[in-house]
Amino acid sequence: MAQKAPTTNTAEIRPIKKTSFSAIIKRDFKKHWQLYLIMLPVLAWYLTFCYGPLYGLAAAFQRFNVRKGIAGSPWIGLKNFVDFFESFYFTRVLGNTLRLNLMDLIFAWPSSILFALLLNEIGNSKFKRTVQTMTYLPHFISTVVVCGLIVDFSAVNGVFNDVIGALGGTRISLLTKSNLFTPIYVLSNIWAGMGYGSIIYLAAIGGINSELYEAAMLDGAGRLRQTWHVTLPGLMPTIVTMLIMRIGNILNVGYEKILLLMNDANREAAEVISTFVYQKGLVEASYGYSTAVGLFNSIICLIFLVLANTISRKFSETSLW
Repeated sequence: MAQKAPTTNTAEIRPIKKTSFSAIIKRDFKKHWQLYLIMLPVLAWYLTFCYGPLYGLAAAFQRFNVRKGIAGSPWIGLKNFVDFFESFYFTRVLGNTLRLNLMDLIFAWPSSILFALLLNEIGNSKFKRTVQTMTYLPHFISTVVVCGLIVDFSAVNGVFNDVIGALGGTRISLLTKSNLFTPIYVLSNIWAGMGYGSIIYLAAIGGINSELYEAAMLDGAGRLRQTWHVTLPGLMPTIVTMLIMRIGNILNVGYEKILLLMNDANREAAEVISTFVYQKGLVEASYGYSTAVGLFNSIICLIFLVLANTISRKFSETSLW
């Protein structure tokens, strides 16, 4: 006899009760309250120094007056932006910023990756730790001290000119030559950041499955082929992520180092957006104008970040979001 299909009693089916977002947060807070407590100082820092000052962006659209404040200063629309775009300094500071960042991206950033690959090949652990310590130290030296050394070494009677003179060249003050400012800036960045920047890549190399190296050795791959076919593919997600972040900061150049190395002779090649904002805002007290320039810089960086992330997500499996 044919058996009847079991019937489902609709009365027994209970609707799934949806949990509200606030209830999920409360339950998670009770379970992990220690982690939330640790997060509070970081959250306070971001709210105070990153999100709190966003209110001040309104000054970019005002003829800002310190005594009247944002509420009392007259609104002038996009005049501050137009004045910047039409000024003589626009093409100069934008071109210098892009040039310094691109040269730093092409030469200084890959140096950390190459250094990490070279360190990974050192078998003597004691020698490896010694090299790491020596290359990490420049990162922790004060920017003022580093720039002071660069200024002294680049002087007519400095170490660099001693080498130039020994090779038969003519002694010159290197920092007074506009065409030499970019190489000096990039080379000093390599010296100061190569070792410290390699930490994240060394950590990524340590996370690569050792069985992949064993399989490559069984296939007859030497150290160079292991690096090319195992280490680099394993590093690629980290490299792409760091590249996206670097592209997102394509117009951000720290003003401290530039200011300490800049002089009247090399100003034409050294002045960037951050130093221009410092000059207009803090020195000339043109707060609305400097805020507009800084806002323009941030918008361009955001556009570059979104484009880089979109391209990376389209052609690879790695992206920030």
